[in-house]
Amino acid sequence: PSINARSAAVIDFETGTLLYTKNAFSKRPMASTTKIMTAIVALENCSLDEDVLISKRAAGMGGSVMGIKAGTTVKLNDLLHGMLICSGNDAAVAIAEHIGGSIEGFSEMMNKKAIEIGAFSTSFSNPHGLDTENHYSTAYDLAKIARYALKIPEFDEIVRKREFYFNGRTLRSTNEMLDLYDGADGIKTGYTGLAGRCLVTSATREGMRLISVVLFCDTKNLRTSSSMKILDYSFAEYDRVKLLDKGAIFGSINVKRSRTSQEIELSASSDVLAVLRHDQKDSLFTRVSIPQTVTAPVKKGSIMGTVSVYQGDRIIAETSLIAMDSAEKKELKDYIKQVIIEWTKISG
Repeated sequence: PSINARSAAVIDFETGTLLYTKNAFSKRPMASTTKIMTAIVALENCSLDEDVLISKRAAGMGGSVMGIKAGTTVKLNDLLHGMLICSGNDAAVAIAEHIGGSIEGFSEMMNKKAIEIGAFSTSFSNPHGLDTENHYSTAYDLAKIARYALKIPEFDEIVRKREFYFNGRTLRSTNEMLDLYDGADGIKTGYTGLAGRCLVTSATREGMRLISVVLFCDTKNLRTSSSMKILDYSFAEYDRVKLLDKGAIFGSINVKRSRTSQEIELSASSDVLAVLRHDQKDSLFTRVSIPQTVTAPVKKGSIMGTVSVYQGDRIIAETSLIAMDSAEKKELKDYIKQVIIEWTKISG
């Protein structure tokens, strides 16, 4: 699809498979989509019912705000709602000061988390996303960060909401996709002069959840249409396919020096899923990697090898093969017994 966004990406939520790209690895300012990471750090370092004291700096933030007042205390849960639903810059600063001690301290925590997630082309200088130096990401990195965030139940619950009631006012979501796109269930908008119109979207259809990212669209309508086009394309072109079933047998292995099983069957340790284009499904094959023999003892459930699913010369998925049974090691008495049996046969 041809889209207005300067950078874009779509990934599958379950597997992380990259389905669509347009300059997806180019570094760009990302505006308030920054707040996805702010929420991750907050949720992993603070409890939702903690009271947060609001500073003058937080209360005085410009741009989109939730309207908190200096000197008051607000629950972290309310600040997260205000930050993620109506994109409150004031809430983002209050959260950062409470957890990191300062904007700078919190930004260090954000950058450390980005590395942990694997967003290596991302740098944070603040918790809200207003334009500043050394504050950038890529469409692909933001998709990764969003995928990580959506696995946190509290985050997933908040970004689905169209509105939130706070202090006598109704805060409404800035995410137009929640009302306009079938299956949309999150997550975060953004806008600054340097970043343009940005949007990270989650949508689920027929059990498949996708995450799209569009960076620097010229207008709100174009960010919406760009998001819709790449999501429609990805839902139409790709299917989630179960490639391997947990428990399926993929051969057996000989066990030396065992007093019980001389041969043990091996099974897949987990289901293996992949997201594939419709025309890719017939070109797959599996390859099993196991040693010819092992020596007892073998514990049931221990890893004995791998089964890999190939598409051409590329591995697209794999899982461990585990022992279906145990094999006990022969002891001295077992060898003596064996010698006696053999001797009896000879003397008989």
